[in-house]
Amino acid sequence: MSIGEICNREVVVVQPEDTVLQAAKLMRQHHVGSVLVVDQHNGKPVPVGIVTDRDLVVEVMATELDPETITVSDIMVPDFAMVKEETGVFETIQYMRNKSVRRLPVVDKEGRLIGIIALDDLLTLLSEELNALAKLVAREQKKETNTRR
Repeated sequence: MSIGEICNREVVVVQPEDTVLQAAKLMRQHHVGSVLVVDQHNGKPVPVGIVTDRDLVVEVMATELDPETITVSDIMVPDFAMVKEETGVFETIQYMRNKSVRRLPVVDKEGRLIGIIALDDLLTLLSEELNALAKLVAREQKKETNTRR
């Protein structure tokens, strides 16, 4: 299974010139912990940075900067990890662990944004798969008990 099959395609995005206050309001409105900063290339969004709720706290609030004048480009992480949509789920998990990130933009072969994958999404997927395996074991045990009486 590729990460492109399971990523969230509804991504909350901002432009580099948007204020951190705008970004914070979008995070609250959409109940997300990050926004992707995108530029338009040939009419398609290309990720150029990411701003997390932690960035807002550490970079803006804790230093008492004005959230109405600081832009997301001022605090965004420009050197951030991304993953291509054809990357496998377990390869993505390893990549996230190696990069110590909880969220990854998912891009197509040309680097255009198609979605985002978060640690929470992967935990949900893996727990559902483990639950299905556990049910299989229980069914097999019941089947054997019924046929071997």
